Amino acid sequence: MNRARLLQEIRTMRFDEAYTSWQDKRLTQEEAAQLLGVCERTFRRYIDRYQEAGLEGLLDRRMHEVSHHRAPVDEVLGLEDLYKQTYGGWNVQHFHERYRDHHKGTRSYTWVKSTLQKAALVSKGRRKGTHRLQRPRKPLEGMMVHQDGSTHEWVPGVMWDLIVTLDDATGEVYSGFFTAQEGTQSSFQGVLETIERKGLFSSFYSDRGSHYWHTPKAGEKVDKRKLTQFGRAMNQLGIEAIAAYSPQARGRSERIFGTLQGRLPQELALAGITDMAAANRFLKKYWVLFNRRFAVKAAEPGSAFVPVLGVDLKEILCLQTPRTVGRDNCVSYGGKSLQIPAQTHRCHFVKVKVRVHEHPDGTLAIFHGPRCLARYTSDGLLADAIKENRKRAA
Repeated sequence: MNRARLLQEIRTMRFDEAYTSWQDKRLTQEEAAQLLGVCERTFRRYIDRYQEAGLEGLLDRRMHEVSHHRAPVDEVLGLEDLYKQTYGGWNVQHFHERYRDHHKGTRSYTWVKSTLQKAALVSKGRRKGTHRLQRPRKPLEGMMVHQDGSTHEWVPGVMWDLIVTLDDATGEVYSGFFTAQEGTQSSFQGVLETIERKGLFSSFYSDRGSHYWHTPKAGEKVDKRKLTQFGRAMNQLGIEAIAAYSPQARGRSERIFGTLQGRLPQELALAGITDMAAANRFLKKYWVLFNRRFAVKAAEPGSAFVPVLGVDLKEILCLQTPRTVGRDNCVSYGGKSLQIPAQTHRCHFVKVKVRVHEHPDGTLAIFHGPRCLARYTSDGLLADAIKENRKRAA
């Protein structure tokens, strides 16, 4: 028995008691009405209905009528078919947005959710856990940038890493792309895309992944003196690096990945995308819509981003590895032999300490102090030589 019917049964039993007491003149009409929690006039109406039809006359006739607000059966079945045939597996909020924007649906989110749950097409959410206080957002955009990766089956049968770089104050995604595996180069790429788009930011917040930090003992504090390649780059740019010590501390990025995992695979499937290159092209347009839907306004006007002046970002946001030049004026790196071309200011570089820069796109460069001696393709071929050959061929 549902709650409405139960309350109706209780009301009829109480009326029977109040009516009998009034008939026996143990209660006045006013006292009997107070017992039922109604006014004296309503009690007299109950008496008239009871004397005409007995206890049946007290029942709420609306309970046996179909509500005028109930959706037609065809509309309910149409919604269920739309979900099953095209949007199976989408979360309710994502589906409701598509239903409203692309299918001109007029029903509320609550109605759509209830309808899908009754049809067992979506499951009811778990009960929320212990209440936690959320860390306040930074007041200005550019004060703190988050970066994190999520390994997930973004397309059927394949696990990719999605690297996302977003602002703490607004939640706006500045960079997001798929890669085979998260690492130093993918982190460099996310930061590079962010700085090129917005400028230098104040602080960088991340987990304690080994490409971000050295952690002497698992579970303990990071070593801020022994820098990784990524830590060295942040130090060069004057960006404060901050390590998170719990999943809750990274709640902002964890929540956005929860949203993305519930939406992005469905969007990619709807677009018929199965390869990484096409997926990354799709993301460039997707972030515009995503930010429009989920980004918020910063608490304070203005920006903490500052322009980059006189800095070659690509030579900072890269792997920098010391090497010693061999007797053949070549540098060995990653199984490749990088030939240093003839220089006007020096005869040779035999036994000289140099740096090899490996960029996120795989290209290489050799530096002696601040001077770039040569640039190479990912295969270790001199880039200038390749350009010259192309000119000759043209």
